[in-house]
Amino acid sequence: MIKLFRPVRQDLFSKGSFSGQGGKTARYFKYAISEIILVVIGILIALSINNWNENQKHASAEQEFFKSIKNDLK
Repeated sequence: MIKLFRPVRQDLFSKGSFSGQGGKTARYFKYAISEIILVVIGILIALSINNWNENQKHASAEQEFFKSIKNDLK
């Protein structure tokens, strides 16, 4: 995903869009939106990994619970 935004960022810096040339506002917004999208994607990935990990923990705890019930019934 980062490879998609790398050309945009390099284009912005190579043209000197932050140094006072014309049209810098549109280029700055492109850059800012691409950075925001990257951050949001990173957060979504982190949340999905965290949810997967929590589900694994709950499944493991559930299995232990069923094992203990089985042993108690024996």
